[in-house]
Amino acid sequence: MELFFLLLLIVIMAMALGSGFPVAFALPGAAIITIGIAAASGFLFATGPDAYFAHGGPSQWLSAGVTNFRGIYWEAERDTLIAIPLFVFMGIMLQRSKIAEDLLVTMARLFGPVPGGLGISVVFVGALLAATTGIVGATVVAMGLISLPAMLRNNYSVPLATGTIAASGTLGQIIPPSIVLIILADQLASAVDQAGGLRQALYKQTTGEISMPSDFGVVSTSAGEMFLGAFLPGILLVLLYMVFILGFALINPKSAPAVHTGEKMDARFLGTVFITLVPPLALIFLVLGSIIAGIATVNQAGAIGAIGAMIMAGYRLSDGKKGTYTPAVIGVLGLLTIAVVVGFFGSINVKRIDTSDDVLGLILAIIAVSLLMISILWSGWRTLKFQDTLRGVMLETAKTSCLVFIILIGAAMLTSSFRAFGGEELVKNFLLGLPGGFWAQFFIVMLVIFVLGFFLDFIEIAVVVVPIVAPILLADPQANVTAVWLGVMIGLNIQTSFLTPPFGFALFYLRGVAPAIVKTLDIYKGVVAFIGLQLLALVIVGFYPQLVNYLPYRSSLLSETAPPPLNPRLQYCMETLVADAFQTNGTAITGAITTLEGQDVSYLPKGIRKDLDEAIKAARDAMPKMEAIVAAEKAVNDAAEVYRPVHREVRALERDAHRLEEKVKELKVLVSRSGEGKVYSEAQGERAKARIERLEAQIAQIMSGVPDSWEEKHKVFAEVQKAENTARLQYRRTADQAFQPIVETRAILKGADALAERRAELAALRDALPGMNPDEALAQVEALRSSIGEIEQTSDIRKGITDARKLLRGSGSDLVGAQAELDKSLAALDEDLVWRARGAAELLPALEAYDAAVGSTIGLRQQARLPRDASLEVAACLSNHRDISLNF
Repeated sequence: MELFFLLLLIVIMAMALGSGFPVAFALPGAAIITIGIAAASGFLFATGPDAYFAHGGPSQWLSAGVTNFRGIYWEAERDTLIAIPLFVFMGIMLQRSKIAEDLLVTMARLFGPVPGGLGISVVFVGALLAATTGIVGATVVAMGLISLPAMLRNNYSVPLATGTIAASGTLGQIIPPSIVLIILADQLASAVDQAGGLRQALYKQTTGEISMPSDFGVVSTSAGEMFLGAFLPGILLVLLYMVFILGFALINPKSAPAVHTGEKMDARFLGTVFITLVPPLALIFLVLGSIIAGIATVNQAGAIGAIGAMIMAGYRLSDGKKGTYTPAVIGVLGLLTIAVVVGFFGSINVKRIDTSDDVLGLILAIIAVSLLMISILWSGWRTLKFQDTLRGVMLETAKTSCLVFIILIGAAMLTSSFRAFGGEELVKNFLLGLPGGFWAQFFIVMLVIFVLGFFLDFIEIAVVVVPIVAPILLADPQANVTAVWLGVMIGLNIQTSFLTPPFGFALFYLRGVAPAIVKTLDIYKGVVAFIGLQLLALVIVGFYPQLVNYLPYRSSLLSETAPPPLNPRLQYCMETLVADAFQTNGTAITGAITTLEGQDVSYLPKGIRKDLDEAIKAARDAMPKMEAIVAAEKAVNDAAEVYRPVHREVRALERDAHRLEEKVKELKVLVSRSGEGKVYSEAQGERAKARIERLEAQIAQIMSGVPDSWEEKHKVFAEVQKAENTARLQYRRTADQAFQPIVETRAILKGADALAERRAELAALRDALPGMNPDEALAQVEALRSSIGEIEQTSDIRKGITDARKLLRGSGSDLVGAQAELDKSLAALDEDLVWRARGAAELLPALEAYDAAVGSTIGLRQQARLPRDASLEVAACLSNHRDISLNF
């Protein structure tokens, strides 16, 4: 019966959407009606309202709905959704202030003399508007009203002209900032949690281990990472469009002729191009650049974009009037002043004004912020005064944002009901049962999304389909894809929904503003080639995940909050990097070790000498240990060629058997609750027992397909794999032992000057102690003890100070005894200063040179953060998806 109600849910939803009922109400309405019918049927014809639910019942569904509602509107952790109204405001403001129109006209004049120039200019402007507005309807309508008549007037092919405009208008769905990417990031965040649980369960099921290594975990994403990941695929799509139009124009010049307006490229024209093009580019730089540089979050960048769009609209709406650019100039001066303050004075804190420089920095900061506020308020007043633009933009923003959030809630209710009737398990079992592993599953999902794009809007696809299929795809260890890659691939696929008839929204927008001479069939013909280009981009990004993954990893590893080199996720790529470095620079590294080994360290304390000797010995073992990793990895790859096919076959059989075993467990619970006076009748219990017997027979039949040689092959491969893991652990331990003492010794020797300064303080305190008040003496002794404690390797020096502190505590303060203890600390400090000073002069430069020689290889794990070159190489390595399925 669960399957019946699942089909009923889909039928009701399809009928509601097909009849033109608003999506925002069709999704939750279908869920509510189906849940109500199922609950009533269970109450009237079965054991209760929960009878026809695969998981829980109506009360659990209602609880899930309340949780989803609360999560969207109240949970601070999901603040990514706040960026939606900010970017919507930004886009509508730029469109209503005619800045988009200026871009189109100017770029058409600039690119006109090039074959296919008008088409290329439309694509170029579409990309710029995508990076500033992201509103498909506004972009298509604007370009259709302005560019289509010009293209038709210059004898452009009607299908080419309409296809170019429609396709360019959809670039806002993949080029950041994009509402689609924000919604996908929000949906994938919860999908990652589910996928992590599925992968952990799979690891436990196949290996018996409770804890899964953290580097096997599912890589999450955020809206900022989605923006970074979609940037290069978006540029790729723009280039494909431009190359296609240029190639079409060269092959068939009559269909896309060059347009010679006769306008001179003089200073006045170039000035117009500058004024038209630079502000939107600057806004793009501020919005995306602040995210890429890690300066601002997505929400903060959205606020920057909204304010920037309002300032731009302020001077555009008052064009030709006195003081047109004054507010914008004031705003730019404010930003420049803020940049100067940050560059020269650092962080300004009103509570910590100590010097005249701090006062000057504070005054400049107040002036800068005041200038920026004047610019914002002045521009806001202009947008409100001229044509009531601000009011209209805010109303449109509220409408669009409410629509998005209502659809999110409705889709969450629909998804919860889909899961309640076992739909998620049905989809999961179907996908996992496909031959071909992850890529077969992925292809089917992409095909379904593409087909749904013919009938549904991008929001419905993103919030209904993604929560169901994303956890299954992300949990698969075979491809081990990142969430950002999956999100961008889905985003590229969803983008086609705007172009695919019969319900492609870009087609409707264009049809509404196109002249009567343009037939609907011409529009349909025109978009076919661009749909093909979108699918081509999808294939390219699928084969080259680096296009998506590189920028997010690069940004993460170069940011101030970059993970430390000891992070488990980085180790595989770091070791690949170090192995290559050993191959190319092995002689130099060996020479650096030999040079350090020749240093005279006889004057150092015994413990430090011993640590340095062990570090040098471990450093000499590092390269052989790395060679062991390379050999072990090769052995695993060789063994995997034979083992992988058997492994996939057996794991597939075990997965099918495990699925049936879960059903057997559920049926056994039913049997235990059946009988007279219990939840289920005796007849139901008997039917369940019969089904258990059939399922157990199926399980036995499935497991009989496991090859007899499986256990032996698995054991052999496990030994080879264990050897590789052991080799990696041994290298990491050796590398840490080789460099950690170097780091500690450097820190000790660098403290020589600071310790010399503390010596004067200690001597002065020792001399003044007899005449001091006991409380004052205790306070100064404690302060000095803490100060010396900040210097490495000073426990012997602090011993006397600690004993002096004990003598000064309590009612019977012994100032004389405390002075004697300080004498001991002073003697220990003088003794330490002898070897520290010599070490700082002789050994410290050698340690610095050694760090420069081996810090990026043997000492890489012990660095505070990855060096820039290493970060870039590790980011490139992590960008590739690594198959880890043989570990499961």
